Amino acid sequence: MAAVRAFQGSGGQYVSRVSPGTPTSTRDLIRDAVARALERHDRVVLAVSGGLDSMALLDAASSVVPRDRLVVGTFDHGTGPAATAANALVQRSAATRGIACVTERAGRPLSSEAEFRAARWTFLRRVASREHAVICTAHTADDQIETVLMRVLRGAGARGLAGLYVASDIVRPLVHVARSDLTEYARRRSVEWVDDPSNESPRYLRNRVRHDLLPALRRVRPTIDDELLESAKAAARWRHDIERIVAERVELHAVGGTGEMNVVASSLIELSTRELAVLWPAIAGRAGLALDRRGTERLASFTGLSRVGSRIQLSGGWDVVRSRDAFQLRASGHGQSQEKSLALSSTVEWGKWSFRLASTEMTEISSDSWSAWLPVDCPLRVRPWRAGDAMAPRAGAQARKVKRFLTDAGITGHERAGWPVVLAGDQIVWIPGIRRGAAATARSGRPGLAFICEYVNR
Repeated sequence: MAAVRAFQGSGGQYVSRVSPGTPTSTRDLIRDAVARALERHDRVVLAVSGGLDSMALLDAASSVVPRDRLVVGTFDHGTGPAATAANALVQRSAATRGIACVTERAGRPLSSEAEFRAARWTFLRRVASREHAVICTAHTADDQIETVLMRVLRGAGARGLAGLYVASDIVRPLVHVARSDLTEYARRRSVEWVDDPSNESPRYLRNRVRHDLLPALRRVRPTIDDELLESAKAAARWRHDIERIVAERVELHAVGGTGEMNVVASSLIELSTRELAVLWPAIAGRAGLALDRRGTERLASFTGLSRVGSRIQLSGGWDVVRSRDAFQLRASGHGQSQEKSLALSSTVEWGKWSFRLASTEMTEISSDSWSAWLPVDCPLRVRPWRAGDAMAPRAGAQARKVKRFLTDAGITGHERAGWPVVLAGDQIVWIPGIRRGAAATARSGRPGLAFICEYVNR
């Protein structure tokens, strides 16, 4: 094997390279894997960190994919000279190959693996969205082995043990390729890379698994790598089957573009707690929520016992609220619109609702409570419903709590908390989509105009 030569970076000896001459079998293995994975994608963002694996990916992709279809995305975590050297290397290598490169540096100090990962993926997804491209990473079979073992240590179930084999919008052409093959490819192809000292630090769990735990396990159980990979494949098959069951049997309704959703109660209420514990993680995953074991157990129990209006808090800032017909999966404390004046000359956007003046005074007034005749001899305002709010449904009738009107209409939980009420002066006169008050009719005798409310559900 050719000897590695070190090149002096701005902060020390970081950049590594060796003499060329890749064996055809290894070269073809890497290039064919990349070509097969990327051939059907018009635009690809290559996630390149400057390390060995991603620099090998860059070299292989530039050899088998037209370069105008590629964009390199590299994120500088701001961790020191090695990160700076890596960023410079990636930009230089992309330019040499005639590939556009987008780079960004962390805006604040990052310290944990979770922070590194979150910042990097936020950047990559932003680039991919702008380029209308898929993201391609250099994850290897060794990364999968480490990931699965880390999840075993954390007590993950079958869903989590699938690791990098899960169907995803991320392209991972090298996930079945050993890191040793990539190392040989990079060395024989004279690919430069940066050895970041942080990859050796025992501060991070993955490094401890890679450098200490896995070598120890291999000494006493030489087949451990294959066993972990086979477990991951079985878990991925199981997870695929559960996703199919959810798609076929559970009725889900997305709430606009928020990522939140309603799960139709009739899809779940006849299931056992054990069945619910299998399905709920897949359901929550549709909203981008990863349930831990405790959250799954609590949610499965809640589903069978919950009454309308009850709520359960989950980790990660999410709630599930039981409405009349659904389990509402919502981000906790999601933003509510504040009070806003209704204009007489333009459309007013309020959260997911839109208020506009009718084209004529009366022709658009309907019986479904999405339109109302509002008095204009006092200020008109829209705000969220509040506990204690009340409205008289008709002249001479006793005021009734708005909460009751909403509950009778099946509006509960988060949906109820953000529902609008319209005030004329200090008096609630309209609950859009639910009920008009005594003052929101032409018969009130007050000067007024017809307003239309539309549920935009963005």
